[in-house]
Amino acid sequence: MKNVVALVTVLFLLASGNTIANDPKNQKAVLITGASTGIGRLTAETLAEAGYFVYAGARKQEDLDALDAIENVKAVRIDVTVQEEIDSAVKLVEAEGRGLWGLVNNAGVNTIDPLIESDMADMEFIFDVNVYGVVRVTKAFAPLIIESKGRIVNISSIAGVLAGGFDGYGFYIMSKHAVEAFTDQLAWEMAGLGVSVSSVLPGGFESQIGYSRCERMLKKQATKTYRYFEESMRYYIDSCKQRMSGEDMDLGPRPVPVALAVKHALFAETPKEHYLVPGEPDEARITIAKLVEEIAGLNLDIENAVPRGDLLDIYDNEVRIAKGEQPRTMPGFYETGPDD
Repeated sequence: MKNVVALVTVLFLLASGNTIANDPKNQKAVLITGASTGIGRLTAETLAEAGYFVYAGARKQEDLDALDAIENVKAVRIDVTVQEEIDSAVKLVEAEGRGLWGLVNNAGVNTIDPLIESDMADMEFIFDVNVYGVVRVTKAFAPLIIESKGRIVNISSIAGVLAGGFDGYGFYIMSKHAVEAFTDQLAWEMAGLGVSVSSVLPGGFESQIGYSRCERMLKKQATKTYRYFEESMRYYIDSCKQRMSGEDMDLGPRPVPVALAVKHALFAETPKEHYLVPGEPDEARITIAKLVEEIAGLNLDIENAVPRGDLLDIYDNEVRIAKGEQPRTMPGFYETGPDD
């Protein structure tokens, strides 16, 4: 009899939990920019399916209609380059009365052009979305996030660490390095206000960003001549023609691990500041090796170079911080050490 009562009690609690999860007063709400396709769309679906309420940002009406059809999702018109639309989105969320637990800055664009043969307008275009857009949206929604002592997640890229290796990606790489720097500084400033800030660095995953990039390149660059990078750019243009024609191409795996990393950053008890999410086996090694390359170069042949043993101690302390076992302090100086 006790077992029957226990089972009934568990079932009741589970049923109550589902009811509470869908109660606007208890549902944690998250806003995601660029949620029409790719990482943003899959993250919105993943969080909504888990019982969270998602404000899904998009620009086109057909995308807004598709997002509105998903349970636990409300589509919001947001172009991250238009301050008026951002301000309207803030008013909408405030009027809904749910508050806002999480903000996911996902909207992003890409172009490919060698730095010395590119148009400055392309740099302005990328930075307006990938950098200034992240800052605009964060500033606008910061009061709601601070009120809930919630989370901010910036979708970066392994390009936020890597540089070089491929011609033409300079402006995109610069923008993602800026996102990483913004995340680090924002995390430091917001920690005292009870807000956690993280970045997620995906590798090569299936994404709509490649199609959008190719559309722009074929309109603008298909007939452009290059003095120094003709061979590289012809390869990119031909690849775009192949992609846009619908020919089979390896677009990478679905970004399910990226969506799960965002979920962890938003709701885990001890979120990390940076989530590296490789799309291919070698991407983690290449990305970490780039960081080690910079450490080795910076620490070589300088006065007061950090000894190898101290480098290992710094690494061990940073692992503890990432695990939530030790508080964040100034890097290199810690409240506890490996021998404490």
